[in-house]
Amino acid sequence: MHPFKPLGLLTLPPLINCSLNTCKLAPVLQLQQCPTPWVESRCAGRSQFNIQSSRASHNPAKSSSITYKVGAAFSGKGWRLPSKKDTFSFDPSGQVADQQPFTGRPASGQDAFFISNVGNGSSTAFGVADGVGGWIQSGIDPAHFSHGLCRSLVKNAKNSQDDGLGAQELLERAFQDVVADKKITGGGSTACVAIGDSFGYLEVANLGDSGFVQLRLNAVHYYSNPQTHAFNTPYQLSIIPPRILARSRIFGGMPLRDYPRDASVTSHMVRHGDVLIFATDGVWDNLSASQVLKVVSEEMTELQAWQTGNRGTIVGSRLEYLTRVGTEPQMEDIVLQTRLAKAIARKAKLVSEDPHRDGPFAKEVQKFYPNEHYHGGKADDICVVVAVVIGTDNAARPKL
Repeated sequence: MHPFKPLGLLTLPPLINCSLNTCKLAPVLQLQQCPTPWVESRCAGRSQFNIQSSRASHNPAKSSSITYKVGAAFSGKGWRLPSKKDTFSFDPSGQVADQQPFTGRPASGQDAFFISNVGNGSSTAFGVADGVGGWIQSGIDPAHFSHGLCRSLVKNAKNSQDDGLGAQELLERAFQDVVADKKITGGGSTACVAIGDSFGYLEVANLGDSGFVQLRLNAVHYYSNPQTHAFNTPYQLSIIPPRILARSRIFGGMPLRDYPRDASVTSHMVRHGDVLIFATDGVWDNLSASQVLKVVSEEMTELQAWQTGNRGTIVGSRLEYLTRVGTEPQMEDIVLQTRLAKAIARKAKLVSEDPHRDGPFAKEVQKFYPNEHYHGGKADDICVVVAVVIGTDNAARPKL
């Protein structure tokens, strides 16, 4: 997330002008006048707060059947449209040679993502984080925080011995690791973190204006709402350096700092054929949930992963095969989940660079600040993680 109206800490007026991106600067000062990959299939800390997950009490009687086929795509602000090199396909078995973790940061700018198995069990953790761009003005690289957070999310998921680990607790453990990391001296990030188990239970902890949608049979089944303190002022995890705290004591205001305990935690049941999309605001500022559905539906129906007939939309028999890492059948050498992520990222990128196409962000600006005469997309870093849900008891494999 990158502001385009600079706001200096030393020149704060008595009232903060929260129009457009000013309140997204870091450190954001919350005054009373201010209105509303790291990827590894095999990569600890202690929770500061007593966070209990409803996952621990979730004891389904049926046998395991659900797996999550996860892929990602990304594009930094001002970079080219995402290509195959800007994607990642996760192999939960860890058996595919070229599915190793990134050795450096993906080309996603200040956005980051993570995908990991949870311990030695059958659950999968995944999500996105969006570094707060305004920290650049304080001499701090915002990407250090978001990428460091995702790196810690992978480590804590991989090393977990807790079968009932919840998304909020995972986020808390990773945040404490970032706070303890002496190399990360400041910064902030939103986060949207999920853990899905083999019984189809999905828990999501969303803090800020990243978010997710759950698609089912050519329809939007669920979409998350952003958490904001004010217009374009999302909740954000942060580390406030002492010098910034000293400035706030002199010039007034409190540095805006949220915690994993402030995240919105939701629980969902998923089933065979569902598509889960987690993305940073580089997507949601430019595409609505219905527009994302349109992109996904076109890809799913073209490949017969969803099929529409007289009985409505059903899950196609080829779905499991299309998501199998290592086969990449007839799909530009990438599996379905990664193809979907790439298609969404490309669409968001095109809209973000179109000065004549008003996305959700432009419409919000026009609503709250009509005198700004804001039009067009909102250029930003883009990161998308897509999980296609496979029910192994139902997924038929076509003859090859």
